[in-house]
Amino acid sequence: MLAVAIEEARTGLAEGGIPIGAALFGPGGEVLGRGHNRRVQDGDPSMHAETAAFRAAGRLRDYGRTTMVTTLSPCWYCSGLVRQFGIGHVVIGESRTFTGGQDWLARHGVRITLLDDPECVRLMTAFIAARPELWAEDIGGPTA
Repeated sequence: MLAVAIEEARTGLAEGGIPIGAALFGPGGEVLGRGHNRRVQDGDPSMHAETAAFRAAGRLRDYGRTTMVTTLSPCWYCSGLVRQFGIGHVVIGESRTFTGGQDWLARHGVRITLLDDPECVRLMTAFIAARPELWAEDIGGPTA
């Protein structure tokens, strides 16, 4: 499942954006929606990877058995989306470069799987080194 999110992150980077990708999966492992951070490409500060994947999935009656897979720990905005719609499981590629709301989500009953994937770490550390101003604009800085 992480491969789908990584592919999305690479697409975002190739488009000149931030390399964060996500996908929402159904209970049987089927891809419901996928997307990448498009804040730069669309000029839309709300178009984070998880948001893009969620929107691409369309309306569902029950999100509790879905899994959001993301290359980076979800920020507070995306963590709120997970809580608002009751997504039951979040798989995180890495949280070394940014630890968002994953602990908060876990405290509120969301199952969290942290993979500490080397490719996800490499994508973000290289991007942050190359474009620190863009990273700071999007997430509020590497230590936010």
